[in-house]
Amino acid sequence: MSKAVNAIIDIRSLDELALKDSSVHRLNSVVKLMTTFIFIIIVTSFDRYSCMIMLPLIFYPVIVLTLSGIPLKSVLKKLLLIEPFIIFIGILNPIFDKAPVIVGYAVVSKGWVIFGSIIFKNILTVTAVTMLIATTGMNGIAAAMRKLKMPRLFVLQILLTYRYISVLLEEVSRILLAYSLRSKYRVKTGIKFKEWGSLIGQQLLRTFDRAQRVYTAMEIRGFKGEYVNPGCKKLKTADLIFLTGFTMFFIIVRCYNIPEMLGSIWG
Repeated sequence: MSKAVNAIIDIRSLDELALKDSSVHRLNSVVKLMTTFIFIIIVTSFDRYSCMIMLPLIFYPVIVLTLSGIPLKSVLKKLLLIEPFIIFIGILNPIFDKAPVIVGYAVVSKGWVIFGSIIFKNILTVTAVTMLIATTGMNGIAAAMRKLKMPRLFVLQILLTYRYISVLLEEVSRILLAYSLRSKYRVKTGIKFKEWGSLIGQQLLRTFDRAQRVYTAMEIRGFKGEYVNPGCKKLKTADLIFLTGFTMFFIIVRCYNIPEMLGSIWG
């Protein structure tokens, strides 16, 4: 049960971080969304053997985290949640691709280079998205997406899905609490395998019921298929500097091998 509760706290902590006041929080939400999108496109555009070339891109999350005052712990928690899946996906590369390649002064297999590239790309993209949510909030992101003329239904689906995750986790925590209070096995031995089906069925029924009550409450408050958001802040000079500066930096990193250039100068 504690894991479900902690998951709810982690999700809501991002919304609380979005209420902070910093130079990054005050930026236009459209600018932050576009910068994050460009950053992700640049990161994913590198080929599978590019690992060292992408190293300068780490300056973007470092600068944003420093200016926004977002705790590094919050970002690391999100990385630890998804990292096992990424490791599971990429761990087979060192086994099947054993061709040697020189990295710096060492000789390693191409499989390990691909594995490192996958892990590094995941760290950069997940960190960028986490920073976007923590400095903008889902309402601000939704407003920015609508400002960029994204389909209303698409934006609404993303927003409601994000909001409903915490509601779903609350229902899970209630079921687990009820099970632990009524079961003679308590929490120490966990949920017995033969009872998983029953609990999942109850969770599904409670989810449908909770969804209907949430939608009814939304209709009573005037919801007619369009989510009303506070809109975006006015575009300022700092917004243009942020977007233009980082976009140029991303393009330079993509076009030039900066680590190799620096290595040749220092060498």
